[in-house]
Amino acid sequence: MNENKIERRLAAILHADVVGYSRLMGQDEVGTHRVLSESLHAITALIENHGGKVMNLAGDAVLADFSSVVEALACAVDIQRDLKSRNENRPEDRKFEMRIGLNLGDVIVDQDDIYGDGVNVAARLQGVAEPGGICIARAVYEQVKGKMELDYESLGDQTVKNIAEPVAAYRVILDPKSAGTGVGKSKMQRRRWRSAPAAIAGVAIVALTAILIWNYYLPSPPVGVEPVSQGIEAPKMPARPSIAVLPFKNLSGDSGDEYFADGVTDDIITDLSKFRDLFVIASNTVFTYKGKSVNVQEVSRELRVRYVLEGSIQKAGEKIRVNVQLIDGATGHHLWADRLVRGSDDLFALQDEIVKTIVATMATKVDAVERERIMRKGTKSLEAYDYVLRGREYRSRNTRAANAEAQKLFRKAVDLDTRYGSAYVDLAWCYFNTVTFGWSQSPSQALEQAHDLAQKALSLEASDYGAHRLLGVVYIKWMQYDLAIKHLTRALELNPNDADSYDAMGAARLYSGQSQAATESLETALRFDPNPRPDVFIHLGLAYYLAGRYDGAIATLQQSLERTPNLTAHHVILAAAHAQAGHAADAERAANKVRRLDPFFEVDAFGTAFRDDKDRRIIAEGLRKAGLE
Repeated sequence: MNENKIERRLAAILHADVVGYSRLMGQDEVGTHRVLSESLHAITALIENHGGKVMNLAGDAVLADFSSVVEALACAVDIQRDLKSRNENRPEDRKFEMRIGLNLGDVIVDQDDIYGDGVNVAARLQGVAEPGGICIARAVYEQVKGKMELDYESLGDQTVKNIAEPVAAYRVILDPKSAGTGVGKSKMQRRRWRSAPAAIAGVAIVALTAILIWNYYLPSPPVGVEPVSQGIEAPKMPARPSIAVLPFKNLSGDSGDEYFADGVTDDIITDLSKFRDLFVIASNTVFTYKGKSVNVQEVSRELRVRYVLEGSIQKAGEKIRVNVQLIDGATGHHLWADRLVRGSDDLFALQDEIVKTIVATMATKVDAVERERIMRKGTKSLEAYDYVLRGREYRSRNTRAANAEAQKLFRKAVDLDTRYGSAYVDLAWCYFNTVTFGWSQSPSQALEQAHDLAQKALSLEASDYGAHRLLGVVYIKWMQYDLAIKHLTRALELNPNDADSYDAMGAARLYSGQSQAATESLETALRFDPNPRPDVFIHLGLAYYLAGRYDGAIATLQQSLERTPNLTAHHVILAAAHAQAGHAADAERAANKVRRLDPFFEVDAFGTAFRDDKDRRIIAEGLRKAGLE
């Protein structure tokens, strides 16, 4: 059998898009996003109830696949009627309407997505439809005429973009007042719609089909379909089992043991993220739920994951007790729960047991070599491991004193186990942070120390993705971008879920002149970690700006400003983007903010990290247009 053979099949394709989405976002970004989320939940439920499958949700667009043409059209009708009822109490300028196109055609199947002219034609028909309407291809009309209680109006041959031949199109008449005026009228009764309780349950179930597809950062459109807006567009993610590991609760009765519960949680996340067939939300995001009373199903929806792991940990003398449960986030059903009691010297085996059970429950295929690599621990010394966990907690505080204390703890770990690679990497990060936060009297020497410690870790364990990532960011500091990309590529091969490596890769590509590739890396970082550090938004905003996508740059930076309103770089990029987009007043406001935050700001001093003179000129041009000098 030829493994490279392309899979094709016939499909009924539904493509829907929001009318005036950019205008709605401009009027009320938060409210529009909320309505979009609610609408997409309802739409995915309707698609599932009609036997279809959501293939892609790209921004404000929906792509679905049906085996039955009749069910595809019945679903389209129900979607439009549902949206119409939701619009009844909305002002005219805030109505949330969609256009829908339906086609019957041959598609290319790639994992859980579909491509080809069949999809493109559906997208083009969507553009022909009126707001709140449905436009179908002749092939669809031939299959549904006489089978549904609907009328149709021929729109003739439509010449549409990027499709070689004209497409014969029909309008579906939804208004009962217009019944009988079109072609193909039928009196056959459609099957009854499910009861309201079943429909509500369907929303939860069908949310699974949208796993990894939409969030605040939404995937790119299907091939051949232009995005409607220029906001943040995350790349299409593979249809992998997806999980979020919530911070384990500390039940030891001693707040001083918080670091231990957090460290075990983080290690489980790290181990799971190394499995190529899993999609794992970054610890940076899941720890925003720490200490909060959470609803697992809400977490599942917010993070767009199917599975949620939660648990607690208790240190009691020489014993460690762990309660853990794996939950299907869509239904709330417990798939696995256990209470594990082990001696403290069995902690690593306990972690492995939890990870192996999760992977087995999620039916992920893992070969023996990969499992052995992932489960390999850096030390057998529980005391050294404990020092590392304490050190990480101190380092996370991002203060000079805490960073110095973290260095001492990591050195103790290394003294206890001189072959503990992860401890060397953690110590290296302390040196790197002294440069990042301006705590070092000799930045060049600190970077050298970070570099040498990362190399030491790799000499002990060549598959240490953290060491490769650290070398990548050190080389970025040294403006050696090709070496940075080499190490970051290896880091992502070893841990394909690491948001920080995608972020660093985006920066390396951006500064080396690869703005499009940088955009892809940074959008992926945002999908794995929807709550990232500000530099992710800064880099993505610059990547959009250099690509001439000024609206995207503005939307990205505005979103970041809600979290960090006084970072100079945000306002610098906003000033340039507004100026290039012709928003003179907004550009002036952003430029004034830059002057207040940094009275000594100089245009020529910004963007010096870019290797390509052309990129530096494009940035300077926008800044000067905004009135900065």
